[in-house]
Amino acid sequence: MRQLAAAREIHHGGITDTRTHAFDGSSRIVYTNSSPDTLREVFFHLYFNAFQPNSEMDMRSRTIADPDPRVQDRILKLKPEEQGRLTVNSLLQEGIPTRLEHRGTVLKVFLSSPILPRSTATFDLDFTGQVPKQIRRSGRDNAEGISYSMTQWYPKLAEYDHHGWHATPYVGREFHGVWGDFDVKLTLDSSFTIAATGVLQNPTQIGHGYGVKDNSVAAANGQLTWHFVAENVHDFAWSADPDYVHEQLQMPDGPLLHVFFQPSGAESVNNWHQLAAYMAKSFAFMSEHFGKYPWPQYSFAQGGDGGMEYPMLTLITGKRGLGSLVGVSVHESVHSWYYGALASNEGKYAWMDEGFTEYASSEAMRHLFGGVGDPHLDGYKGYFDLVKSGNDEPLSVHADHFLTNHAYGTSAYTKGEMFLHQLSTVIGDKTVHTGMLDLWNACAFKHPEPIDVKRVMEKRSGIELDWYFDEWINTTRTLDYTVSGIERTKDSVRVTLKRLGDQLMPVDVEVLFDDSSKAMVHVPLSLMLGEKANGSEAYSFTTVAPWTWTHFTYSFNVAVPKKRRVLSVAIDPTKRMADIARENDRLELPEGEKAINRE
Repeated sequence: MRQLAAAREIHHGGITDTRTHAFDGSSRIVYTNSSPDTLREVFFHLYFNAFQPNSEMDMRSRTIADPDPRVQDRILKLKPEEQGRLTVNSLLQEGIPTRLEHRGTVLKVFLSSPILPRSTATFDLDFTGQVPKQIRRSGRDNAEGISYSMTQWYPKLAEYDHHGWHATPYVGREFHGVWGDFDVKLTLDSSFTIAATGVLQNPTQIGHGYGVKDNSVAAANGQLTWHFVAENVHDFAWSADPDYVHEQLQMPDGPLLHVFFQPSGAESVNNWHQLAAYMAKSFAFMSEHFGKYPWPQYSFAQGGDGGMEYPMLTLITGKRGLGSLVGVSVHESVHSWYYGALASNEGKYAWMDEGFTEYASSEAMRHLFGGVGDPHLDGYKGYFDLVKSGNDEPLSVHADHFLTNHAYGTSAYTKGEMFLHQLSTVIGDKTVHTGMLDLWNACAFKHPEPIDVKRVMEKRSGIELDWYFDEWINTTRTLDYTVSGIERTKDSVRVTLKRLGDQLMPVDVEVLFDDSSKAMVHVPLSLMLGEKANGSEAYSFTTVAPWTWTHFTYSFNVAVPKKRRVLSVAIDPTKRMADIARENDRLELPEGEKAINRE
């Protein structure tokens, strides 16, 4: 967890021709090298170049076993006027030209002079581009008729940290960027309404629902220049459409919420009218339980190709039922905590962004709509299906290099959420929730990595977690424990457990008596060098001696109350363990039997 770069960025750009969808822009970037290294080159992302035939994104989509149905071979079929382009025409360092090398979606800049450790450099660059026909996240004229979804639209500085440069080509996954303060001016035909990252600085010149327009200020040549400022973000996105309806809701102790949508039928319009009120409840819940939202505004804008998060903004498709509209909005806005503020590298640790977002979103949705039961358990089926398919890969695989989209999606979303929820069987559900607030307080705006999550949870719980993070991140070993035997004695029952799989875990056990009462037992793993505390769960439990990890079987005694009979013994009664053979998790002791074994 090291923040080794920062930037102040001033961008001025706009769509110069809404018929050809050409745009140009200029940027001034003051870049701070906070690392101990001397930099002789820097890298920029040129994302729009992915939308050209035979690009890396195009080839990957056409050759992967299970292509994204939104992409498939659509890039190959783009006509020249539909393709994306982004070119840096010049880049000056302190006024001196640099040598540029365009490599698809990456620009390599050979600096005119090295950037010394803990020093700054100023870059001035001019760029031109063409907005592609909307295919993946970015582009023009999406399927719902939104004119512009301007994401990944400008030359974006790559991140440099203790691992080195992260100049990852754009082949379909997500992003990683440099913290900075953005000052952006966008010039566009005055008929368009813009939703954007940041706070609009000139609302009286703009109107369009941002405030009361000063009608004495006329648009120049039929165009308006919108001025946005965003502090401490790592990207800047915007969308625009002439038919946007713009609504606002100011939270009493939170951000100003904006909603932008294109009217399309009474039901859809009514759903969008309700969205801000739902999202205010979601933001309040997240701020209380996962960390206070740190920026002054957030915008929900119709656009893109499904749902995608950006700082202070999400683009979502809007022709949905109310539940779906709220659901996608909750998920994308919760990314503000894990993509936006914690901002782990989504290429290396996609599960820390998508998985943790799924974890928090599940709880936010239960808060909004109610419901009974554990909100995290539905996702486990996706993991079990992946294991059965034979396509499972370790979480440590880079997001772009999963062999199937199936493995990537399940790993990033399902296994990421499961990773956190299953951890609660090790350290306690309440401990995990407190640990998530600790993570926010310790790591916000610092690009945390898995080691940071581990240390936060270790400090909170007092339990060693090397084994858990190593095996669940770096292997695809599977978990299978069973109750292999029950033996009655005079005033107790002796329970024998067996580990059948290669994955290690502590085990929670439920002993059920004939009066429906239960005894809950926690069997720690020896590698934990401790045990979860009573009070860390919603139920009480008894802790027994640790199970030495090298042993495949483990036995312990449970006292049986007078005049009570044991009906059954079950491991993992809360179903939080990713046990791939749950059919052997429970063993019944028939009446009159003194012992029973699976063998």
